[in-house]
Amino acid sequence: MIESSFGVQAVILAFAWFFVVNLLACVATVALMRRYERRRVKLSAGQWFSLRMLPASSAFAFVLVIFVPSYWQFEPREAVEAVDLTLTLCAIGAVATLAIAAYRGVSTWGAAGLRTRAWMRTSRPLALPGTKIPAFEVDSDAPVLALAGIVRPRLLVTRALIDALTREELAASVAHEIGHWDALDNLKRLVMRAAPDLFGATASAHTIERGWAAASEHSADRLASDGQPASRCALASALVKVARLTPVARPLTEPISTLIGGGDIASRVRSLLDDGARSDVAPGAHSRWLIAGTAGVALAATYTPMLRAAHMATEALVHFLP
Repeated sequence: MIESSFGVQAVILAFAWFFVVNLLACVATVALMRRYERRRVKLSAGQWFSLRMLPASSAFAFVLVIFVPSYWQFEPREAVEAVDLTLTLCAIGAVATLAIAAYRGVSTWGAAGLRTRAWMRTSRPLALPGTKIPAFEVDSDAPVLALAGIVRPRLLVTRALIDALTREELAASVAHEIGHWDALDNLKRLVMRAAPDLFGATASAHTIERGWAAASEHSADRLASDGQPASRCALASALVKVARLTPVARPLTEPISTLIGGGDIASRVRSLLDDGARSDVAPGAHSRWLIAGTAGVALAATYTPMLRAAHMATEALVHFLP
């Protein structure tokens, strides 16, 4: 056991709780994902993203919203208690999880920067209609239309793609990338890559990330076409042309969005050509806001008892774990 003061104990317990809640949320997310797979549930891009971030967000929320206020309110300042080895090891596990996540995020950001700089070495400014995002013509063996960057976005287009597409198809393809920008997809890709959890190494996490990539492509397609038949047909034609010129299209792991970098092309084309395709705004949005508001009111009403219960659970862990 380690003798610790109020502040040191608070830090150790906060990291320990982060690790424990993270682990429990990972188990729950894997179980939920398997249930979705059995029932073949279709999720939106936002739902896929929320599911992928559930372990990390649950752990952060518990520590910041529940544990820290409960410890501050109910723990005596003058107390000097012993923190057992198990909690210390959990705290070390949390620190390691956060450090690995930070490394993944930095390395992913760096890889995106390297790829973008390699494209930009031979770039030439390009005027593309329908967007204020700076655009550049770049050299590449395969036709590429990519949205690079999070803070300073850039549209990168190869000459091969410009030559292959008609004006309408190029405009629809650019609108598709603008859809990715409006949805902050590059940022979301980086956040998922840098998520501090134990979930990232599981098969379920990879399934969720692929599901998000496919759903985000469908969402960008809908935003690009804006429900207009001519735009939908132009984008579908562009997807087919670029797919034929790029037999193997692998999604990038870096936070860079490409025209055919995610999702099944055949499925996307069918959705674009389907006159009965669903709207980008899912029904029941107002009901979800009502549920969220009700849950917020319920949380406020039970917050103090929840803090007391969390402190009792913390005391039980400190005194009874080996």
